[in-house]
Amino acid sequence: MKNSILKCDLNTCFLCRFSLKDWHQVIDLNKKNIAFKKGEQIFKEGEQVKGIYFIYNGKVKVHKYWDPEKEFIVRFAKDGDILGQLGLGHEKIYPVSATSLEKTTVCYLPMDFFESSLEINPKFTYNLMRFFANELQEKDKKMRDLVHMTVKARIAQSFIALKNQFLINEEGFINIELTRQDLSAFAGVSYETLFKVIVEFSEQKIIKAIEKRYMILNEEALITIIHHDQLRQTSKK
Repeated sequence: MKNSILKCDLNTCFLCRFSLKDWHQVIDLNKKNIAFKKGEQIFKEGEQVKGIYFIYNGKVKVHKYWDPEKEFIVRFAKDGDILGQLGLGHEKIYPVSATSLEKTTVCYLPMDFFESSLEINPKFTYNLMRFFANELQEKDKKMRDLVHMTVKARIAQSFIALKNQFLINEEGFINIELTRQDLSAFAGVSYETLFKVIVEFSEQKIIKAIEKRYMILNEEALITIIHHDQLRQTSKK
């Protein structure tokens, strides 16, 4: 971790996009740009909340541990996304950790200034509220999926979610590199199960996996797996 002299373009960051133009100069005076290497922790679960982070560029996993050996990835974040907002509760501690998946630069704002930004910028406050609502819905859905969906459907859904969030690069791969361990933690399945399903999907020409890169060859097949699992759940009700 080191300070960065990167100049914000005022269009990427979640705060800058929705704050008053007159507030941009105040943001510039109070923010700190910090660069993280791949694998560096931005903040750790249980630490005291001192500020909020906005990703200028890079990719980050937001995760927690159910036990010392079982990691669960809550979500992935990319350019412009906010980090640390779950620490805004009364306890003022981070309930999750955030770790860079590649070289990442963030914009850090002290908590007192962030709270002032909420008071001064109603458009930002409104959009942050909508972000919280969407995140809560996604988290609730993911918890239900962990209970009701088959492991194959969860893995299929994970590939679709990653493709929708990060899009496809020029080579046709999903535009994020993930280890099998991170992919299994995101899908909520064991590493061994993930490995078996990836082999099966590869043999069926549904996906192509090369080290940490994944290409969807047959998106319709993934959607069908998810749809059939949803029908199975409905028939049980």
